[in-house]
Amino acid sequence: MRKKKTWILLLSAIIVCGISSFLYVSSHPKQKNAKDMDAASIMNVLQFKVTKEDLINSIEVKGKSSYEKETRVYAPFTGEIKAWNMTDGAQVTKGQLLFELDATPLRSEIASLQTTLKKQKLEADLANFKAAGPQGDSTNVAAGAVGEDDARSRFAAVEARKIQDQLNEVKDSSIQLQLAKKQEKVEQASYIAPEDGIFLFEDSAKIPKSVEESVRIGKIVDLTKLKLVSTVGEFDVFRIKPGMLVQVKVEALKSKKLQGKVEKVSKFAKSGTDQGSGSAQFEVTISLEQSDQLIAGLSLTGTIETERKAGTLVVPTLAVMHEKEIYYVMLQTPQGVERREIEIGMETPEKTEVVKGLNEGDTVVLQ
Repeated sequence: MRKKKTWILLLSAIIVCGISSFLYVSSHPKQKNAKDMDAASIMNVLQFKVTKEDLINSIEVKGKSSYEKETRVYAPFTGEIKAWNMTDGAQVTKGQLLFELDATPLRSEIASLQTTLKKQKLEADLANFKAAGPQGDSTNVAAGAVGEDDARSRFAAVEARKIQDQLNEVKDSSIQLQLAKKQEKVEQASYIAPEDGIFLFEDSAKIPKSVEESVRIGKIVDLTKLKLVSTVGEFDVFRIKPGMLVQVKVEALKSKKLQGKVEKVSKFAKSGTDQGSGSAQFEVTISLEQSDQLIAGLSLTGTIETERKAGTLVVPTLAVMHEKEIYYVMLQTPQGVERREIEIGMETPEKTEVVKGLNEGDTVVLQ
């Protein structure tokens, strides 16, 4: 029992001494070396040199590569395919025969229309011949020998013949128009390639044996000309102009960079983006330089150079501060750090042009 009390007293004494030592050390902190304090202060300050360099403003866009020139191939009329003269993915040249359609049914329709046209002409000639006969020749009738009813009948017959002639002209015109269209289709039965390129079937797994009029069969693409089609918001669309240069990166080929050029900027927002509170989107078309590794469907990132200034005095945008319309930096001087008001020009996320207030080589700080 006495030993237990002794250990308790000893443990209590140790705890009291520890607490006393901690309080003493806390109330008498060790003073830092002056050099250590200066180093710590420097570490807490970011310094930037005022430099002259080319300042570039840009907009980044993303999209897929696609063929710039695609010529759609449509069936000229409904019919059976007599022969295909190419395979999927084959190179074709302008003027080359692609396929032949069976035009026999179409030629039968043309013959029927021509027969109808000829029949109508014969019927009209017969009607005119009958109308010019003795009963229709008013010169053989003595003056005053024709009664009032007879005169009315003759007048009605003449007018009816005029109306019939007009109806015949309308029918003839309609048949002539049908004939012209069908004859034009017959001439397209042997379909000729309208452009150079690679022919691709609409469905490469199913080559058609018959086609329907105006249904798309395939397309001819120019593999040497590809484009990047992307969209930009309403706040960027006015900064982009046709002819601007574009640096293009291929996502699948990290080391591959291509040159491009803005070809077209849409004047109308994409359907569905011009409604509601969201930002409207506008389509931008960028032509791409030729490359053996570039095919349609690749993910691309383009950087459009919208503005460039050479030899511009700049500071990091991070170091530029402002109060309302006043811009300033913290300038390092021999006397210490002072506030210096500046005038700025072109701005980018990284650098800002200084028009007035600083000189090349000055040092600005950010505390």
